[in-house]
Amino acid sequence: MESNNSNGGDNNDLLSQECAKLRIADKLTSCDEAPRDVNRKRTNYIDYDEYFMATAFLSAMRSKDPVTQVGACIVNNDKKIVGIGYNGMPNGCSDDEFPWAKDSSDILETKFVYVCHAELNAILNKNTADIKNCTMYVALFPCNECAKAIIQSGIKEVVYMSDKHAHKPKTVAAKRMFNAAQVKYRQYTPKRNEILINFNEINWNQNPPSPSKQGS
Repeated sequence: MESNNSNGGDNNDLLSQECAKLRIADKLTSCDEAPRDVNRKRTNYIDYDEYFMATAFLSAMRSKDPVTQVGACIVNNDKKIVGIGYNGMPNGCSDDEFPWAKDSSDILETKFVYVCHAELNAILNKNTADIKNCTMYVALFPCNECAKAIIQSGIKEVVYMSDKHAHKPKTVAAKRMFNAAQVKYRQYTPKRNEILINFNEINWNQNPPSPSKQGS
């Protein structure tokens, strides 16, 4: 976008639109930083908490659950991701055949007795020998069953976004167990309203691959 101050309202409108995309809740990012200095490091990069929580949210987008999509991301002390997961059916149990219903008179026709939660899947999907002393980032505070798996796996901290089920016995029990097992937990407060991934803004060295040739 050209920075021609003499162009009046049109450029101002475009700039306002671009600024709106960058504006964050606590105004840590300012449009006054434009234009960028190509000889210095960027200052509006995301921090580690944003990176790992965003990874959990991206994982959640894989979930087929029609009501609640949850993702989890496990990080070791070296700030490396060692496991991710989302809520879904167990391997070999078709998500087209098993029920996704939330309400039914027959509990066997609900999702609750079949779905593996994101936290459990992240633990089972780990790419390292163990995850002792790791941190888990998760969109929703873990239930009591996931809390058991978290404690038994050796994870020592849980960073969560939402605690909307705080009043429910499963969450109360999870916190009681975390406190007893000395597993820390803290609520993540986002610095931005959103993190946008725009595939059209990648600086390709060559022509971008044709969408028709990319895998699913």
